[in-house]
Amino acid sequence: MGKLTTHILDTASGVPAEGITVKLYRLQDHKLLSSAKTNNDGRVSRPLLDGEDFKSGGYEIVFEVDDYFNANGVDSHFLKDVVVRFYVSNKEENYHVPLLLSPFSYSTYRGS
Repeated sequence: MGKLTTHILDTASGVPAEGITVKLYRLQDHKLLSSAKTNNDGRVSRPLLDGEDFKSGGYEIVFEVDDYFNANGVDSHFLKDVVVRFYVSNKEENYHVPLLLSPFSYSTYRGS
């Protein structure tokens, strides 16, 4: 069975982004499936979704970045949260959805 994981790197500071709340929703019914905070390595300590709960379909991860910027003395009036929408086509594969973050931009990609 596959799983879904994530991590966040603060590319402006060159460090993992600790303490960011990450919420996972299923697109079909916008049901909250999982919520966690990133650890000191910028990772969520456990998969956001795995086992029988990990199914093919559409998902949305909301990275709540505003508190992180405020706690680090960064005035980011541009990004308060980052929403990444993606689709799982094969529930047997691992999906890793990292976030590369700065106060005025972000990027993501599908890792494994």
